[in-house]
Amino acid sequence: MASTLVLMFPGQGSQKPGMGADFFDLPSTAEILDTVSDAVGSNVKSLLTETDEDTLRETDNAQLALYTCGVLAGKALLADPGVRSQVLAMAGHSIGEYAALAVSEAISIEDGAKLVQQRGFLMANAGANRSGAMSAILGLEREQLEAVCRAASTDGEVATIANDNCPGQIVISGDTAAVRRADELAKEAGAKRALPLNVSGAFHSPLMAESAREMRKALDEVDFAKGFAPIVSNVTAQAVRDASQWPSLLEQQLENPVRWTESVQALSAMGATIYIECGVGEVLCGLVKRTIKDATTMAVHDLMSLEKAKGALGVAHAV
Repeated sequence: MASTLVLMFPGQGSQKPGMGADFFDLPSTAEILDTVSDAVGSNVKSLLTETDEDTLRETDNAQLALYTCGVLAGKALLADPGVRSQVLAMAGHSIGEYAALAVSEAISIEDGAKLVQQRGFLMANAGANRSGAMSAILGLEREQLEAVCRAASTDGEVATIANDNCPGQIVISGDTAAVRRADELAKEAGAKRALPLNVSGAFHSPLMAESAREMRKALDEVDFAKGFAPIVSNVTAQAVRDASQWPSLLEQQLENPVRWTESVQALSAMGATIYIECGVGEVLCGLVKRTIKDATTMAVHDLMSLEKAKGALGVAHAV
């Protein structure tokens, strides 16, 4: 059987209270939760199941929860050799890239957890040190929005594209005043909507430069391996086959756009036809369908969806 399957891991914004709880009955879950908890020095099971929505929305909590839930779902799916053999590649949106690295065995679950903890801390602090904002712009092409951002970036304040999610949906990021100017200019240029996002900082923008340099120090302490499946990088929108590139790519990821539209197109060009979102929600499934109309998408976020996905892939129904 040809390998046409992509595993995807969502980014910040998909988190919700109780996420991952349905996986707690699986044999592999206790070990994963213990590994992550020991790595970060806190009870991750409590984070997933006992944290309210506002607390879970905090950058450091959201990122650790999404990483853990992505690993739980991805590992549960890959526990069946029949699924593993079909995997062509993986991709993760922003923080989801760390879950992809752990599930593909390019890094250990423990190292991934430590990196995610440090990343969340640095990004939260960056937001506290310099006021930043993000907005989702609907209905403009990337080239139009790039021109809008250039026009809005004045007096040392910057607005820039942060997430190119799918045709017609792009997120911008930067200094608060510049992003608000870009919101208005985008609507004047024909955008259907400009939606301010509830985030703690200007992620994937030059405002993250200092955090990116600090993150590199942690990345350089981790051993990256090839992994059993390539991961398409947010920064380059290309499959990474040389593990030594990851520290630089993950450093750059903090202050550069997530090129998700191009990543999905690259995966399609590689031969992908089936895309499974692992962890929580179905945001990435929607983005894929808007980019590749005939793509088959599924989401694995509980035991029922896990069994449904395995059935669709033609493998045995055994948890």
